[in-house]
Amino acid sequence: MTFDVGAFMLQSVPFARTLDITFDRIEPGLAVARMPDRPDLRNHVGGPHAGALFTLAESASGAAMLSAFGDQLTRATPLAVSAAIRYVKLALGEVVAEARLAASREEVVARLDAGERPEFEVAVTVGTADGTPVCEVNVTWTLRPNR
Repeated sequence: MTFDVGAFMLQSVPFARTLDITFDRIEPGLAVARMPDRPDLRNHVGGPHAGALFTLAESASGAAMLSAFGDQLTRATPLAVSAAIRYVKLALGEVVAEARLAASREEVVARLDAGERPEFEVAVTVGTADGTPVCEVNVTWTLRPNR
């Protein structure tokens, strides 16, 4: 990777900065992001608001996607196509999202090379700081060829 994916994400997605999201680790096809426990981010039962959890997961998925395809930005624009979230347990305290590219980089780039608009999944698990899972998110991304 020739650029700092975490810094790029925080610069291009101001809402992630609003939530104080940080990136612990970014490797090709993998990103780990963290969101602190703040009273203004909590819901009516004391955990992070569903929207804040979703933003953390979507931000982590974007970083995982960019870590694999950042070198394609001169010819394609990454866009989230859809997302599904499943809440499994109330989160209390700081939360951590781990996002993994579920597709082969080679297959996605080959489809882009063929003039297609590839779609691919990034799977995200969000948990508490001690590792207790709180939600699962699947984000479908595409690389839209630039015209």
